[in-house]
Amino acid sequence: MENKVLAVVNGQEITEQDLQLTAMRFPRDRQGYLTSEEGRKQLLDQMISFELMYIDAKEKGLENDENYKMQLEMAKKEMLIQTAISKIMEDVVVTDSEVEDYYKANQNLFMNQETVSAKHILVDTAEKAAEIMEEIANGKSFEAAAAEYSSCPSGTAGGELGAFSRGQMVPEFEEAAFAMEIGKVSEPVQTQFGYHLIKVEAKNVGSIKPLEEVKDSIMNMLLQERQTFKYTQFVNSLKDKIKVEIK
Repeated sequence: MENKVLAVVNGQEITEQDLQLTAMRFPRDRQGYLTSEEGRKQLLDQMISFELMYIDAKEKGLENDENYKMQLEMAKKEMLIQTAISKIMEDVVVTDSEVEDYYKANQNLFMNQETVSAKHILVDTAEKAAEIMEEIANGKSFEAAAAEYSSCPSGTAGGELGAFSRGQMVPEFEEAAFAMEIGKVSEPVQTQFGYHLIKVEAKNVGSIKPLEEVKDSIMNMLLQERQTFKYTQFVNSLKDKIKVEIK
């Protein structure tokens, strides 16, 4: 692609490549706008303005301004530190085989949790729960009974609770739901909220996530751990050579 000259300010060219590189410094959600005709025009106008300001500042000798010199030294220091850190980290790597070894040794960390999808009917007394059970046994649908009797807001949706994993429900409810057969209606289960009739719609057995799904996260985690260790090790070695006084 031709690197077209878009503007010239006092002999200094602003090219298509300059415009694109400047646009890439903006947040991703702004970059789309900056590719439009209007966005490109605004960005070019801003770049021209900055170039004019730069020329004017040079002509006024602001390079000798003490505040400018202080900020320049701070920026140089930060860039030098970042360059030094990058050099330290250059040889920190994590191989695919190391990722695989970690995955095999820590598969408990990569589990898809066991879940249950269930509906329930919540009432105040065991007697009322028993009456509803009898109506269901005599042909009334669980969903209709939930809509008619349940004091839980889920009653309007036929008692639907959706899928949940262990630890999301109160212990008594959870224990009953995970132990039940699909499609059966439980005996009344008492919790702090009242008495529940539970109907399990589906179960998903816990499974281990495939390596490809978690490979990147393992790689990043191991890399970060090693970089932290290498950085700490290097800084400690510098403390042994360079005098540090904390006052």
